[in-house]
Amino acid sequence: MVLIPLQGVGGTIVLLLVVIVLVLAIAALASSVQIVNAYEKRAYTRFGKYQKLLDPGVNFVTPFVSKTYTFDMRTETLDVPRQEAITRDNSPVTADAVVYIKVMDAKKAFLEVDDYKRAVSNLAQTTLRAVIGDMELDDTLNKRQEINARIRKELDEPTDEWGVRVESVEVREVNPSKDVQQAMEQQTSAERRRRAMILEAQGERRSAIEEAQGEKQSNIIRAQGEKQSQILEAQGDAISTVLRAKSAEAMGERAIIDKGLESLENIGQSESTTFILPQELSSMLGRYGKHLTGSDVKTGDGELETKDFDEETREILGLDDIDEILGQIEEESEPDVEAMEEQAQAIKEGEDTAQISDPDDVIAEMEDEFNPADEQMEGGDDSKSN
Repeated sequence: MVLIPLQGVGGTIVLLLVVIVLVLAIAALASSVQIVNAYEKRAYTRFGKYQKLLDPGVNFVTPFVSKTYTFDMRTETLDVPRQEAITRDNSPVTADAVVYIKVMDAKKAFLEVDDYKRAVSNLAQTTLRAVIGDMELDDTLNKRQEINARIRKELDEPTDEWGVRVESVEVREVNPSKDVQQAMEQQTSAERRRRAMILEAQGERRSAIEEAQGEKQSNIIRAQGEKQSQILEAQGDAISTVLRAKSAEAMGERAIIDKGLESLENIGQSESTTFILPQELSSMLGRYGKHLTGSDVKTGDGELETKDFDEETREILGLDDIDEILGQIEEESEPDVEAMEEQAQAIKEGEDTAQISDPDDVIAEMEDEFNPADEQMEGGDDSKSN
């Protein structure tokens, strides 16, 4: 009766031991196998002593006495909390930043620093305050790239000892205090008003200059037009005066000649064969007769041919400039007064008589010219009587 319970208790103990062994075996197997991801590395320690770095894949370690520490080998982002700082010109500002880091040596990151992320974040905070405190307010607002470069340079040396590389630093915001912001807004508003006033003054100045230049050009053109008008009017008056004088002179001489010819016709109809002519009449005939030489007017093809104005007269009257205005007005010659005076003086003194024909010859020739006309008239009368 005693043996049966002992056997039952022994079997239970054995079964329990078997279960415990199996559990320990499974736990040992599970703890001895370490699966490392592709973007990770793990520091392996046994009994607290560093052994090695476990590479990505399946790794076997000593169970129960080993421990691993995981390090992400990818680029990580650390947010730098907002920091309060005072610039060189004693202006309070707040700033925050973002730091991009990457573990380059997992062994150093495990052995040289307790928590590399917290260490880098704290170092970035102090460096950010130091850099901003070394700059003036305007520089902190305008020179973001310079701040980023200085912070990264300050972080490079200590983080290299930790096996961590700072890839980039970006300052997100730099905000002055409210009082400074209000002052800056007032300054910006005043600067904009100043620029607007300058631009408006420059526009008014430009407009006034353009208006003055336009008025100046208009006055110049108007003055030139009035000058040309006065010149043309004066030239026209001068030419009109000369032409009226010459026309009156020509008409007067023509009337005298016509009167002289009528007198000669009456003389030719008289029965006397001897006539006495005044010297003035013979001189007038000498000027316009075709048998006399040295006169100002010559004959050609039965028509009178006049001389042109000399260059001095044309320049004074401006005939070359207003030919289109005068049109088809015939130019008459200006008598050579000096030659006429010299000729009259020579005749008065009895000199140069070879050029003057005898008045009797002139009258005879004129009678010959009139006789055919008289004969024609007489022949017409005879035919009428018959």
